[in-house]
Amino acid sequence: MQQQRLLLALMVCSAPTFVVCNAPTFADVTAPSPAAQTEMLNSSDPQLAKNKRLVFDLWRELMDAHHAEAADKYIAEDYIQHNPNIPSGRGAVAHFFGTLPRKEVQPTIRGLVSIVAERDLVVLSFADEQPDPRDGTKTYTTTWFDMLRVSNGKVVEHWDGARINVPSRRPPE
Repeated sequence: MQQQRLLLALMVCSAPTFVVCNAPTFADVTAPSPAAQTEMLNSSDPQLAKNKRLVFDLWRELMDAHHAEAADKYIAEDYIQHNPNIPSGRGAVAHFFGTLPRKEVQPTIRGLVSIVAERDLVVLSFADEQPDPRDGTKTYTTTWFDMLRVSNGKVVEHWDGARINVPSRRPPE
């Protein structure tokens, strides 16, 4: 029994090293087709499907196309923002995206890999190709996630892995 425990402990302790040493340097993650993005909005729970659609449309209109007026349609007045570059509140979000160049609203979200909903939360995951800062002749694929909380048909809270940008586009308070 003692020998089995020791073997199990050795396997558990060495597993992270094995995974790290054998993992590819950059995973190949690609966004699904436009039709597949639409499929991701389906859910057997009608409320979860509505929440996904709300977040999907918010993202296309405000986050990607910078239509600041979309904030009124999708975001609660007392919206809580956990991104350090944008203050909380619907007005702050509208101001932030209103300072960016306005674009045509697209039918899909560039780089969207998945959209998942559970309870009142919707999580979007993205992939994007970026220039490699170590070698300008190369690119790499990176991923990130945004999570939004929905209440009464509006987005009320947002989390992501953002860090403070320099210079920040944060509006003066």
